[in-house]
Parts: sequence; structure tokens; C-alpha cells
Amino acid sequence: MKTFIALAAAAAATVVAVAPADARDGCGRGYHRGPYGHCRPNWRHGPAVVPAPLVIGRFYDGRGYWDGNRYYWHRERWHNGWRYR
Repeated sequence: MKTFIALAAAAAATVVAVAPADARDGCGRGYHRGPYGHCRPNWRHGPAVVPAPLVIGRFYDGRGYWDGNRYYWHRERWHNGWRYR
């Protein structure tokens, strides 16, 4: 009887140790490490959420104006266009 209980406890410990975790490798809940070490979302059923494309010259709250490469806080008219600073 003691042998049976010991085997059952060992099997339960093995199952618990093998179970995957959602927050692993420092990526956070719902993400995992990809083949090159970047964090990727876990695959889920349902519609994919596609972010809206960034528009050049639009001001985004908390970030600034997007010029196509990076965000700038200030912009001014300059030679029939915009200059970002």
C-alpha cells in the first residue's frame, strides 16, 4: 500500500512539473519566447486584432508627431512642408 501511494505521489509530481506555464521566460501572461528570443503572443482562437497603421504627421497622445521613422514632440512649417524637432 505504501508503495502504491509513493508511486501515485511521484506521478502527480511529474504531471505538475511538466505542465506549461503562461508567464514564462519573462514575457508575461499570454506570451512566450519565439525562436529568436522575442516575446510573442500565444495563439488563440478568434479574430486577430490588427493595429491601425501609423499616419505620417498625426499627433499621438503621449508620444508626439509620427514622421515615418520616429516620434517628435514639436513640428513647424518649413519650406512648404513640416520640420520635426
